[in-house]
Amino acid sequence: QVQLVESGGGLVQAGGSLRLSCAASGTIFRINAMGWYRQAPGKQRELVAATTSDGRTNDRDSVKGRFTISRDSAKNTVYLQMNSLKPEDTAVYYCHAGLQRDYDQGTFEYWGQGTQVTVSS
Repeated sequence: QVQLVESGGGLVQAGGSLRLSCAASGTIFRINAMGWYRQAPGKQRELVAATTSDGRTNDRDSVKGRFTISRDSAKNTVYLQMNSLKPEDTAVYYCHAGLQRDYDQGTFEYWGQGTQVTVSS
């Protein structure tokens, strides 16, 4: 069993900051990628930022320079530091991981339960 547990969402005024955390637990051999997606009401889920096991990162253009993704591999944890938040960043943020549960198994996707981020104007 693998679980992704998120924390750090909340309500913040425009221009403020929040830090999201996501810890993966359970039987894990290797995490190949971890990242954050978000889904606003009436919209599709979209990638916010992701990082791979070799340190590469991928951020969507609208958050470049404001959001920073980082990872603590020893703790199987990924963080999203969000600065200069805007009302359009309001969404449910989901943690995502692509991981192997054993050396001879393929990579499977796992999702967290989601954490609400609300930015007021």
